[in-house]
Amino acid sequence: VLVPLSYDKSDQVRSSADALYDSLRAHGVAVLLDDRAARPGVKFADAELIGIPQRVVIGERSLAKGCLEFQRRQDSEASSVELDNIVEVLLAGRADAADISA
Repeated sequence: VLVPLSYDKSDQVRSSADALYDSLRAHGVAVLLDDRAARPGVKFADAELIGIPQRVVIGERSLAKGCLEFQRRQDSEASSVELDNIVEVLLAGRADAADISA
């Protein structure tokens, strides 16, 4: 799931989220873009409830640093991943999930 913060208020967040969404779809990844105007905690809880395996948070502060926040469901903490590397990290996570379910 992609969780953009202030999707409806920030052009930078919106364009980054949309570009990442399009890139992941082009790689054949099933991805959910949570563009609701809900608080981040609500979005995180909903993703957890439906069993989303990976979460990427896209915010203005992290984008200013050239990073995004990434967390796998089994991780206790999120990590910072460079924007240029996020697709590879997500694709690697998808391969890991396939190995676990096989």
